Amino acid sequence: MELNGIHYERPGKPLAVVCIDGGDPEYFQSGLRDQIIPNITRFMEEGFYQVAEGSMPSFTCPNNMSIVTGSEPEVHGISGNFYLDRETGEPVVMTGPELLRSRSIMSEFSRQGAKVVSITAKDKLRKQLQKEMDLSGGSVSFSSQHADQCTMEENGIENVIEFVGQPLPDMYSAQLSLFVLDAGIKLLEERRPDILYLSLTDFIQHAHAPGSEEANQFYRDMDERFGRLQELGALVALTADHGMGDKSAENGEPNVIWLQDVLDQQFGSGSSQVICPITDAFVGHHGALGGFVRVYLEQDQDRLEVASAIESLEGVERVWIKEEAAKDLELPLDREGDLAVVADKRFVIGGRETDHDLSALKGKRLRTHGSLHEAKVPFILSEPLKESYQKRADERTLRSREIFEYALNGIEN
Repeated sequence: MELNGIHYERPGKPLAVVCIDGGDPEYFQSGLRDQIIPNITRFMEEGFYQVAEGSMPSFTCPNNMSIVTGSEPEVHGISGNFYLDRETGEPVVMTGPELLRSRSIMSEFSRQGAKVVSITAKDKLRKQLQKEMDLSGGSVSFSSQHADQCTMEENGIENVIEFVGQPLPDMYSAQLSLFVLDAGIKLLEERRPDILYLSLTDFIQHAHAPGSEEANQFYRDMDERFGRLQELGALVALTADHGMGDKSAENGEPNVIWLQDVLDQQFGSGSSQVICPITDAFVGHHGALGGFVRVYLEQDQDRLEVASAIESLEGVERVWIKEEAAKDLELPLDREGDLAVVADKRFVIGGRETDHDLSALKGKRLRTHGSLHEAKVPFILSEPLKESYQKRADERTLRSREIFEYALNGIEN
């Protein structure tokens, strides 16, 4: 099968690719030190491990789409959860399949007769991942969020709650991710699909730092399930959509640049609009604050003047004008703002302070993502690479979007 200029071999045995949402490499290093992830440790030692670069911005939707299409946002078109429609002046949600400019690897294989499983934690990803997937040959696609609503027509499976034997998980829980893995294991046991893509949620990583009791338990639970996938005969490939970083000061208060307030004060109300593309329905994770925002200006605004003003703010690492952002960050030009702004490792960027509700943090430190510092992700295969792929990984920057290619083409059969 060929997609976006890359040839993919059909798997000789089941392939389980897991996207560990928020799976910063620090969690893996902590798990290694504490000796709590024996299966992952074995994968790293006997298979392949490297820290790879994800797509920018380091958010969930862009990176899941990069992973499953083997391409960057400039090709697949998804560069956040929102962009601003310049004609209407309204933000547009980017999670619909109509905005995805590429089919997924899973969809292409399903259309060629392979049996594919795609399971996500949140339903916002499910329809994009499922775009033009052929469910007639035994392929399935559903989310743990709506596991109680599955139909044969829409998802290729029904009665998922009964099938998995677990209750519907809470949205703000580790179980939302573990349900995805358990459902994948059950399908591997009973239906033996060719490819599984299992995409988790980052509730734990947003709330708990590496080495904490809660994070350690979550990684133990995942590790046990990864081992089971391998026991069942699957090649296991692990990566992440983005990392995660602490964005609070020593006193626990979030380090936030309220960029819309700053621009309104300096250039006048209505002269710009700040879009925070991390925003989704589950703001309890992050308060709609991340390390990347887009700024849309009035037509007569001087982009360089505004960029210079933003770049002088404490906590801002880099400002790109539209064309530079598209080129440097491999983003779709037609969905970029006039300016793209990234924070440094310590800060996040918001719009107006009054528009962000941080009450769901409940006094916990803000942990979130979006900047260049959260673009580093693990890249783990349970089996060793062919010499040619090992050489390639050694000689150039490895990208998370290559996980399917390495797993399908780069393993000795």
